[in-house]
Amino acid sequence: MTERAVPFHCPYCGEEDLEPYEGDGGWYCRSCARAFKLRFLGIGVRS
Repeated sequence: MTERAVPFHCPYCGEEDLEPYEGDGGWYCRSCARAFKLRFLGIGVRS
């Protein structure tokens, strides 16, 4: 498992009150009570 940088703020409300959630890129925002997952797709990826 590689270490990834943590997010600086919640993508929904912008607050910084985050904690890891269910491992593997999951984060929970205590301010807006939303959980989200981060995933790196790649550089220069085209759809």
